[in-house]
Amino acid sequence: MLKINNIHTYYGNIHALKGVSIEVSEGEIITLIGANGAGKTTTLMSVSGVVPIREGEILFEGEPIHTRPPDQIVGLGISQVPEGRLIFPGLTVMENLDIGAFLRKDKAGIKEDLDYVLDLFPILAERRHQAGGTLSGGEQQMLAISRSLMARPRLLLMDEPSLGLAPIIVERIFEIIRKINQENQTTIFLVEQNANMALQIAHRGYVMENGRITLVDSARNLATNEDVKKAYLGI
Repeated sequence: MLKINNIHTYYGNIHALKGVSIEVSEGEIITLIGANGAGKTTTLMSVSGVVPIREGEILFEGEPIHTRPPDQIVGLGISQVPEGRLIFPGLTVMENLDIGAFLRKDKAGIKEDLDYVLDLFPILAERRHQAGGTLSGGEQQMLAISRSLMARPRLLLMDEPSLGLAPIIVERIFEIIRKINQENQTTIFLVEQNANMALQIAHRGYVMENGRITLVDSARNLATNEDVKKAYLGI
């Protein structure tokens, strides 16, 4: 579904991604793990068109997307849940969800997806008229996920969905990620510092260090890899 071929991304003179190649097959959850500053977020931002690449290519279902602007990439079926949630704090829950469906014209489908996300996160239904900025951190993360789902993506990019959340909320978020993948047939590209939780739900994983992919394997094998355990699992 997604093929990242040898991409190089820069911030000014800083060489952030150095020949990164990643493949995501339809129906998978793949996870990209690594330390802060390794280039994980930059990888997702390159896919979504927010940060342009200088070399290499990014293909979605065989078609190059690295020359397209972000709104066209969303229109193709790729949506991102950004790091830090980045909801619109002054808008209500419903207004945030409406923005997620901004590019869509299918009213029946939008209503269907709205019912789906409110069933997925009942607390959002209770708070539908409340300003997003007044929600708890966990509720804001639920809103950010729901807003992305309102675009009806086939590929969902998720950047640090557990960041800053209480452990009990983290478990709930990861249950939901698995549910979205299994029930909604949504392919998921997950960037996550909580490597232990990410590897529990992913099919395959990539390890990134200093802008390069250093290891690729099944999630199960990565979870038992001694180097990964020492560096990322705290074991």
